[in-house]
Amino acid sequence: MQVKSARKQGMWHELGKNRWGYLMALPGIVFLLMFSYLPMSGLVLAFKDYNRVDGIFGSPWNGLRNFESFVTSSDVLRVGLNTLYLNALFIIFGTLAQITVSILLHEAAKKWFKKLAQSLLFFPYFVSWVVVGELVYSVLSKDFGSLDKIIAQWGLPRMEWYTHPEYWRGILVFVYIWKWTGYGAIIYIAALTSIDPSYYEAATVDGANRWQQIKHITLPLLMPTSTILTLLAIGRICYGDFGMIFGIVKENGILMSTTDIVDTYVYRALRVYNDIGMSTAVGFVQSVMGFFLVFVSNRIARKIGDGTSLY
Repeated sequence: MQVKSARKQGMWHELGKNRWGYLMALPGIVFLLMFSYLPMSGLVLAFKDYNRVDGIFGSPWNGLRNFESFVTSSDVLRVGLNTLYLNALFIIFGTLAQITVSILLHEAAKKWFKKLAQSLLFFPYFVSWVVVGELVYSVLSKDFGSLDKIIAQWGLPRMEWYTHPEYWRGILVFVYIWKWTGYGAIIYIAALTSIDPSYYEAATVDGANRWQQIKHITLPLLMPTSTILTLLAIGRICYGDFGMIFGIVKENGILMSTTDIVDTYVYRALRVYNDIGMSTAVGFVQSVMGFFLVFVSNRIARKIGDGTSLY
């Protein structure tokens, strides 16, 4: 009883001591509870045959039938592999682009150029995927696309990009890098500014050039930040970016072999068949797989070295 009383007093003491900090965090806590934790009660739909008359909790239970309807689908292997493959490409090439840009900006001598470059690179982050989709169409459209006009001026035959699914993984990776590199680079730039300048000064005294300093100082010290961001990205590797795919590819059936992901498949099933139970079951599986992947990846990161794991 004394231990519980001491813990309770310690909790109230902590709240009183840092009351202004907790008060500032209160809107974020309320937002998290309302939109992240309270909706978890709807996970029961994954195990129910939902109908609007009985509601969420009154609908009859159907066991694992919602999971079976997705797993036994003829498209599950295709959409699953597309989701994992595209996200793996986004993580690998996105991380490389962000680290490269952050180092280049960090090495820039002119402050005005660094600020201007950061602003220009960060701007695509605020552009919605709907606008990005229209921009991509204005570039790749056969009728009035700017890229096809350039190709035609070189005397080459025009390419029907929207009928060749084999090119679209590369196109999506390019668009992803264009949109997210500026945002990710800022995180790495913040990590670069925390590096002690004495490391570079000592390396200069020892005769190391700029590339050697980047290779032996900058990159190793960026590894903890890169590992943590990669672990967070791996947690969502089972989720596809629905806004990106639907905004750019839309519902082009020709491109589905390489661009159809779990999220777009569930959206079509929900819209066409109104199967809320199946869509909830898929979301539940994605969450469990994300947790498992983060857990395993974090254990591997802890074995690699200290400071490279989430916990």
